Amino acid sequence: MRSWSGQGNAQTESFESVSGQLRIRWRTTHEGAVNRLAGYFRLTAHSAISGRPMQVAIDQRGGGEGTAYVDQDPHDFYFVIESANLDWSFTLEEAVAGTIEGGPPPRRP
Repeated sequence: MRSWSGQGNAQTESFESVSGQLRIRWRTTHEGAVNRLAGYFRLTAHSAISGRPMQVAIDQRGGGEGTAYVDQDPHDFYFVIESANLDWSFTLEEAVAGTIEGGPPPRRP
């Protein structure tokens, strides 16, 4: 699990995703309209290899919170944060594949 927080524009360090399936829990607070402009928060996943944008995960106007998902192939990523007039924070979790043991027995035809 990784977490970031801040104000304004930023970029995370690059990291490896072995699944490409990421869950993002995010929150924006303390919106302060400067020059009558509402706050915004946009989070975009980029390829750490080519630098190209791969997926806009969050595009929020004003304060709020929620959960977003990135659904890509396994990759090295970094995130670009575009933000103004608010505080932001987000936590990133990677999907883990597995099986549940002790579940019901398989059905027979």
